[in-house]
Amino acid sequence: MKKTIITIGALAMLMGGMTIGEAVAGPESKCKACHTFDQGGKHKTGPNLFGIIGRKAGSTDFKKYGKSLKNADWVWDKENLKAWVCDSKKAIKTLTGDDKAKTRMGNQKKCGEAADAVVAFLETLK
Repeated sequence: MKKTIITIGALAMLMGGMTIGEAVAGPESKCKACHTFDQGGKHKTGPNLFGIIGRKAGSTDFKKYGKSLKNADWVWDKENLKAWVCDSKKAIKTLTGDDKAKTRMGNQKKCGEAADAVVAFLETLK
């Protein structure tokens, strides 16, 4: 079992830039600091992410959205979420079409397969 966990962690680090802890804990482990994932869960520093796939950005009752997310006109689909978890600072500009748009969320730098893993987890929250 220990060899399996180490192998999974090593592959995750090589392929997606995750740490062994993230690979074993799941892609949501880092997100737990600011987000919750349960239906009806409370917001933390960031909004609850239950049911995010297919939801209009900035549309929950979370009170701390920045201006760019409050005025969002896009839906959180797989591609938008992958771009967001890779580089939220760049994604907010692309998604809004505003080079001056900002987000309060820090860059997570989960790109490629690491972003795929995060989005796959978010897809389970239905």
